[in-house]
Amino acid sequence: MKITRWITALALALSLACNSKPATTPSTETNDSSATTSPQTLNLYTWADYIKPELVERFEKENNCKVVIDTFDSNEAMFAKISSGATGYDVIVPSSYMVQVMARQNLLMDLDHSKIPNLSNVDRDYLKIAFDKDMKFSAPYMLSYTGIGYLASKVGEVEPSWNLFADSRFNARCTLLNDMRETIGAGLKFNGFSLNSTDENELAKARDTVIGWKKNIAKFENEQYKNGIASGEFVLVHGYSGDILQVQEENEDIVFVLPKEGYSIACDDLVVPKSAKNPELAFAFINFIHDPDVAAENTEYISYLCPNASSYTKLSAEILANPGIFPSPEVRAVGEVLNDLGDEIVKYNKIWDEIKAAQ
Repeated sequence: MKITRWITALALALSLACNSKPATTPSTETNDSSATTSPQTLNLYTWADYIKPELVERFEKENNCKVVIDTFDSNEAMFAKISSGATGYDVIVPSSYMVQVMARQNLLMDLDHSKIPNLSNVDRDYLKIAFDKDMKFSAPYMLSYTGIGYLASKVGEVEPSWNLFADSRFNARCTLLNDMRETIGAGLKFNGFSLNSTDENELAKARDTVIGWKKNIAKFENEQYKNGIASGEFVLVHGYSGDILQVQEENEDIVFVLPKEGYSIACDDLVVPKSAKNPELAFAFINFIHDPDVAAENTEYISYLCPNASSYTKLSAEILANPGIFPSPEVRAVGEVLNDLGDEIVKYNKIWDEIKAAQ
């Protein structure tokens, strides 16, 4: 979830309010599978709480199918499962840097654009900085920013900095993501380095920083931090923008900020593995997701931005004004995309093992 090159989504959204283009294909077109007597099954492998349930029901009804959702909590966990031979998934939702890995290992099917006409709605400005600019293997799903959520009544007025995790006031009341790239990346950004650095000295500094934070946190956590901060169990969490914005609705004391030192930007993508049993249904699902009305409704529900240009004018003023979805230009300038590191990833594996082993 990942830029020195940055997405100007807010400016684009506002400009499109005056110059939006119509959707090319409605999502209500029924897949051929509806003619069969027994419904097909679409097996979706994705992050938890990452699609509006009513949209799943709508897709099932329109395509006479059943959607079965399986979840993962990190790109590495997903990749380990897929690369070890797990089959049966029709659509997977990895982050862009992991799409690069999967494509390089020949795990992904080419997308058939003739069966996904709503790809014409994808934000062309986003595609300029995307890994898969031609959407050969992947279609963008949602943009995410990784930052800090905290309870204003407990933390007070503070500068948005990664060093909050070293503050002894929050001992055992804070969490870091159990995600190698995100957490090492936070340590790198705090020290003024790129979160894609492969310099061993820079990585060592990031390791030492994260080990210092580790002594102050309750645990490394990818899922329960959301409920934890909403309930007040945690007062400070490292997390994804949409996750934290979702639980803001339960607890108005929650604040989401993007650290001044920099942070990661990710785009999670929709891909079809070569082992997919129902690729035609998978293409229909991707087409459905990129219907502008569906994209806007999904963005409103999960608080992540779908980079679908035709959907921007359908978003509420509240979403357009939310700095966790459309950051200011100054904040955008310090964001950075997570990239595939190729063989250099072994350096991160080593550093992560050292962080986990540290007492």
